[in-house]
Amino acid sequence: MDNRREVREFLTSRRAKVTPEQAGIPGGANRRVPGLRRTEVAILAGVSVEYYAKLERGQIAGASASVLEAIARALRLDDTERAHLFDLARAADGIPASGRPRRRATRQSASRPSLHWALEAITDGIAFVRNPRQDLLAANALGRRFYAPVIGDGGRTPNLARFQFLDPSSRDFYPDWDLFAEMCVAIMRAEAGRDPHDRALQDLVGELSTRSKTFRTLWAAHDVRTHGTGTKRFNHPEVGEILLAYEELAITAEPGLVLIIYTAEPGSPSAERLRLLASLAAEQPAHAVDEAAGTHPGSR
Repeated sequence: MDNRREVREFLTSRRAKVTPEQAGIPGGANRRVPGLRRTEVAILAGVSVEYYAKLERGQIAGASASVLEAIARALRLDDTERAHLFDLARAADGIPASGRPRRRATRQSASRPSLHWALEAITDGIAFVRNPRQDLLAANALGRRFYAPVIGDGGRTPNLARFQFLDPSSRDFYPDWDLFAEMCVAIMRAEAGRDPHDRALQDLVGELSTRSKTFRTLWAAHDVRTHGTGTKRFNHPEVGEILLAYEELAITAEPGLVLIIYTAEPGSPSAERLRLLASLAAEQPAHAVDEAAGTHPGSR
């Protein structure tokens, strides 16, 4: 990805989102830009107008942490946006994300037996492992049943982003489809900034940009976010509408992979539907997701 272009479009898009009123600046009647002017951002950040203009042209290499912090404050960036700005600056400086060696070009593995044992030990919630490219690499029994619309008949590795934007059934599975689409792209945007050398992620972005106008529009917005925690609403073909809380946990043995767990509020209608789905999952063959992804422990 073109780092200078990424920096330029990110800073420009963030500047457009901050109103003069939010920044404590008199708006005036003759403003030609939707947000702050470059001059105003420079003043708020305590840097020269010429220097900020240079940064917004994408020439961010060599910018100090104090300058980046000042710009983040001036643009009122949230924690994820601030981290994204620093990731873009590290990439411009040729520094691997978070000081780590760049991830290997080979796909990450979720094939360790102990990881599968841990997944299967989670019986009251949906548990699955995904990588930065939104590939669904492994899941527990309940997760396999829950994500049956995504997994399909096997073959190609199930991918949450492809399902979101290229499979019409996703609009039934996700009642809040527009919100899910925004989240999906914003998470991928943050991952792309964190590891701009991930060729597989670049290829996925190219594929989705070519095949989905909605994806193209959302990608161009340069919004970023982390998954973390929250609630999501689904419409499962077997049990109907279900509201689930989620937690995302990093898998330290495999940098970049995350474990996500969905649970329902105890005693709620969603908890009852989740239990029904778990009883149906008991009939499903083990490791269906893993075989589709080629990561079954016995495949090595």
